[in-house]
Amino acid sequence: MSKKTRKKSSKPSPKSRKPPATKPAAAKTARKTARRSAPAATKKAAATAANKAAKTATKAAARKPAKTAKSPSAKASHKPTSKQLIKSNLSDTPKPVAGTGLVEGAMAPPFSLPRDGGGSVSLADYAGRKLVLFFYPRADTPGCTREAIDFTRLDSAFADAGAVVLGISADTVKAQESFRNKHQLSVPLISDEQHEMLEAYGAWGEKSMYGRTFMGIIRTTVLIGADGRIARIWRNVRVDGHADEVLAAVRGM
Repeated sequence: MSKKTRKKSSKPSPKSRKPPATKPAAAKTARKTARRSAPAATKKAAATAANKAAKTATKAAARKPAKTAKSPSAKASHKPTSKQLIKSNLSDTPKPVAGTGLVEGAMAPPFSLPRDGGGSVSLADYAGRKLVLFFYPRADTPGCTREAIDFTRLDSAFADAGAVVLGISADTVKAQESFRNKHQLSVPLISDEQHEMLEAYGAWGEKSMYGRTFMGIIRTTVLIGADGRIARIWRNVRVDGHADEVLAAVRGM
């Protein structure tokens, strides 16, 4: 055999060449299906994860309830009332001055002050006798007028019980005389413009009215026994029926 014949015979014939390997149709179909189904699977996985996260959060919330923030109104309801508000809610009930030392059983503080009609009045003038001192805020005001009239009405009854009644305020002697004449008062009225006796008997102190605080006379009555000792003290007096109550106490001594 010649060389040409060997060369020709060594070359494969067109029919003997192997066709390129082709991918099976089933594999293509599977890949297409996979590509189409991949987004759906991803979405399903995301939904499943979201559901699991929601269930986990719900269980956690059930085990540990969330703390609710306190609203400003809730906090405010627990705060103590301001001083200004407390004062505005107070009635006109006055507070006696602390530190006077005036208590039942103690010796009555001495005094000597001018009175209506001229002259002066002192504690020593009534030694050995029962003495009623009623302290009133201001002459010729409605409450003070009723109180003074009530003590005047019972003046003779107090005298029969061995007691003398004196009225005291910070008004001037002239104002006391006008008060006496206008209402025909029979009880002596003492003028204590410097508040010396008022403070000694605890009838001068802080008062509150309509949300305003101020210093003034506290309506007070003090009963002194014949031995010169304090037998009874009435603080923050209410006028109606008060004179009769004091007379009953005098008679009971």
